[in-house]
Amino acid sequence: MKAAVTTTARYLPEKILTNKDLEKIVNTNDEWIRTRTGISERRLVSDGQATADMGSAAGRLLLERSGYSADEIEVIIVATVTPDMMFPSTAALIQHNLGARNAWGFDLSGACTGFLYALETGAKFVESGKYSKVMVIGADTMSSILNFKDRNTCVLFGDGAGAVLLEPSEDGRGVLDAKLHLDGSGGKFLYMPAGGSLKPASHETVENNEHFVHQDGKAVFKIASKGMADVSLELLERNNFTGQDIKLFIPHQANKRIIDVSARRCGFTAEQVVINIGKYGNTTAATIPIGIDESVENGKLEQGDLLLLAAFGAGYTWGSILVKW
Repeated sequence: MKAAVTTTARYLPEKILTNKDLEKIVNTNDEWIRTRTGISERRLVSDGQATADMGSAAGRLLLERSGYSADEIEVIIVATVTPDMMFPSTAALIQHNLGARNAWGFDLSGACTGFLYALETGAKFVESGKYSKVMVIGADTMSSILNFKDRNTCVLFGDGAGAVLLEPSEDGRGVLDAKLHLDGSGGKFLYMPAGGSLKPASHETVENNEHFVHQDGKAVFKIASKGMADVSLELLERNNFTGQDIKLFIPHQANKRIIDVSARRCGFTAEQVVINIGKYGNTTAATIPIGIDESVENGKLEQGDLLLLAAFGAGYTWGSILVKW
């Protein structure tokens, strides 16, 4: 038995922040951002809107498209590093918002690789035979942890959510293989210093801007470019495929140059690679499910197509998943 992706959905906030807008609030410019990252604009939540709101919107659309009632959902897994609060979980808030009274669930923290971690976890639940309808959501409100005085980080991220429904399949469709990694030695290069049990919120942590994203951009770029390319190629080779066998490659949208490195290493053509970073920036756990849903909407995926997913994120976390559509 495999776990097939049977329905997809996404949610992007209405507010758009362009590079020109950022020029007015931080020392940067449109050309610098576009040439180094590929980003032209990104979406931001409205006041009072947070991760659970976006995840719930994606979840409602997922239910509408699937034709199932909320009561039929058994598990909800939410990949996020920007939960509404430390507890209860964002999954609990989404479960309540959807009215999914029979579902249990949890949040999963894997940073930019979070959706892949959650997809593999959800797939195993389905493959076990115990669950038949698992909702996997990737959602992040990165604007809530950005310092808009730091031009090296505030230009990179956006807000958004994507969701998929996993169901049993016995015709070979579904998650075929996954290769996931974790290396905690990379934690010092991309992290949020305060807000946890090590450094609880205080006047000092707030004054020192320790509740924002901190990143060593050069260190992350170097290892992310190699890591995402390596794991993608390894997964293809392990399953006796080449880049020519893949219909679509949907990578994490952190930086277009990183995506280009992975695509070249795997032998993908431009038509095979899904790139939407220009419109949304890096929405962390949401980038891949948003890319999947856009591909479905644009008619780029047909039954039987092979889909390769790949990501690299803070932790360090990285991995790749092979899916038969």
